[in-house]
Amino acid sequence: MQYNNIGNSGLKVSRLGLGCMSFGDNQRGSHSWTLDERESREILLKAFDLGINYFDTANIYSLGSSEEILGNIINKYLLREDIVISTKVYEKITDSPLSGGLSRKELFYQIDQSLKRLKTDYIDLYVIHRWDPYTPIEETMEALNDLIKLGKVRYIGASSMRAWQFIKAQYVSKMNGWSQFISMQSHYNLISREEEREMIPFCESEGFGFTPWSPLARGKLASNNIMEENTSRKESDKVQKWLYDESSSNDRTIISTLQKISTEKGLSSAQVSLAWLLSKKVVSAPIIGCTTVRQLVDNVKSVELSLSPADIVELESSYLPHNTPELS
Repeated sequence: MQYNNIGNSGLKVSRLGLGCMSFGDNQRGSHSWTLDERESREILLKAFDLGINYFDTANIYSLGSSEEILGNIINKYLLREDIVISTKVYEKITDSPLSGGLSRKELFYQIDQSLKRLKTDYIDLYVIHRWDPYTPIEETMEALNDLIKLGKVRYIGASSMRAWQFIKAQYVSKMNGWSQFISMQSHYNLISREEEREMIPFCESEGFGFTPWSPLARGKLASNNIMEENTSRKESDKVQKWLYDESSSNDRTIISTLQKISTEKGLSSAQVSLAWLLSKKVVSAPIIGCTTVRQLVDNVKSVELSLSPADIVELESSYLPHNTPELS
């Protein structure tokens, strides 16, 4: 495994982060394909054995049970100081009108709930899951700064918003002397490259780490070799249809090129897809999701790979503009 810092911060993470959306009670929340604690433990411990030290979850994943599983396993089997825990906040957890968003009240409440579930005194990277149009950004950034001052959070990051919103949040913090975000976690992969227009150039210019979610397009970019089998997630994942159905015709052209290059090199599509992401200087650590140890082991091999400039040009040449429904 290789390691680097997230952007210009001092936070060092493995080149791949393990996303924990796949772990949780499948009776809680909307993900029927999640793994229970026994199944999750095998993947999490194998990830650590392979050198992954960066684990990303959210309070909304399986309504908190993803955090519970991650906390239980770290507490029982690993050393907290060897782990980077990232969790996210924004989505509604209950039907209460007070639930959700990024108000000072909600941030102070949700951090304590996440800390309890994760069985830890602090979060390494606390990420706002989405932009909150109903709370002044000054209120949100001051509250996040106070959580750092209280010792409950070490660093803060953001996810999936317009570039102007990210810039505004950083400006507000800088002008007030508050802690700034160190990272952006956006939707970015071979068939969704809209962040190359504004967000990625801004992150490159200002030294923010970039930690893409859905680097394999929820399985669409992992369709040959060991990962071509159908899974319960693929069959029931409504978000995949929401993100990719509109562009499916163009995406198939890119996927065909990906599979051709993968076959020529004797690699899996997942490995080539991740190697393409890792070739981007701005990318600190793609957040991979796995439901089997076999998928995990295959993904980790991408860290050792490098693509030629010709490979990268061929992979990128068929891309056409996409809508960005996750930002709507």
